[in-house]
Amino acid sequence: MTDPLRSSPTEGAAAPSDDPPPTRPQRPDDEDCCGQGCVPCIFDLYDEAMGRYREELAAWKERHPGESPE
Repeated sequence: MTDPLRSSPTEGAAAPSDDPPPTRPQRPDDEDCCGQGCVPCIFDLYDEAMGRYREELAAWKERHPGESPE
């Protein structure tokens, strides 16, 4: 039986190689937008991808306290 007071804080956590940090989406170049008011615009899609990235990065940082994603 495992003593809960002696268990490692990372016990049961995924190894870093099994849980890489999320990849930041690449921002489109200004020239990638056609300027015709598309819905959604390529920059709208980028903003949505950045929102998901921020959420995934925050979750990754919780799983890897004190580690840098770079």
